[in-house]
Amino acid sequence: MSEPIKNRYEFTVLFDVENGNPNGDPDAGNMPRIDPETGYGIVTDVCIKRKIRNYVETVKEDSKGYRIYIKDGIPLNKSDKEAFAELGIDEKDAQGKKGDIDDQLRDYMCGNFFDIRTFGAVMTTFVKAKLNCGQVRGPVQIAFARSIEPIIPQEVTITRVAITTEEDLKKKETEMGRKHIIPYALYRLDGYISANLARKVTGFDEEDLSLLWEAIINMFEIDHSAARGKMAVRELIVFKHENELGNCPAYELFDSIAIDRVSDQAARAYSDYKVVVKEELVPAGVTVTRMI
Repeated sequence: MSEPIKNRYEFTVLFDVENGNPNGDPDAGNMPRIDPETGYGIVTDVCIKRKIRNYVETVKEDSKGYRIYIKDGIPLNKSDKEAFAELGIDEKDAQGKKGDIDDQLRDYMCGNFFDIRTFGAVMTTFVKAKLNCGQVRGPVQIAFARSIEPIIPQEVTITRVAITTEEDLKKKETEMGRKHIIPYALYRLDGYISANLARKVTGFDEEDLSLLWEAIINMFEIDHSAARGKMAVRELIVFKHENELGNCPAYELFDSIAIDRVSDQAARAYSDYKVVVKEELVPAGVTVTRMI
């Protein structure tokens, strides 16, 4: 591991969806998530972090230092047990103790798992004994994404010729189903990176930062599916402060991004919008990079 990052960052991601469902709500029949008061679409932070984790897992293939803690099919306490075993710490001996043991377990988990080093994690599970590898607040924090304009989800009826049972085949030749889609929507996601937490807690470094940018830019490229339609990251705008604690409040930087419609028709493509960073609103000591 190299030295932790030394600069604070904020970033904005613009991504769009065409004829797909970016983040279904299981409590609403898997309809696209929506703010019922305003009609704006929502994509949760958990959904976005899942795609980043999946990208890192795909490109790094569990290589040393880049494993994923929260992943499909792997119980959390399996990874927690591994930390105890690798460090030679007895689970019972660690009960109720603070100090060096906590630091060893936390540092092991941060050093081995990219998503803990990046997003943090609550690493406490219960089996026969309590496994506690600590609670880590990650330097990278992501907010919910919200659509630029209100969305109008559509329910599309579909048919299939494959019948479920032999009894059903005697009565019908096709079966009906439904899919929820958004014809088109552009979403905005804002995020924060704390160099202070990277230095004090997880050790998130420049290599991790480069991998994070790569994962954000490509997070939909290995995640295509019929249900999600066409999804793509269109912009990654990065604000870099000249020091660890930053030169201005984050909202000033986010407010410098203007997203305007350039057509009078219903938006159906990214070209229906114009994105401008008003650099005159960006305070001294902050550099702006449009990575796409």
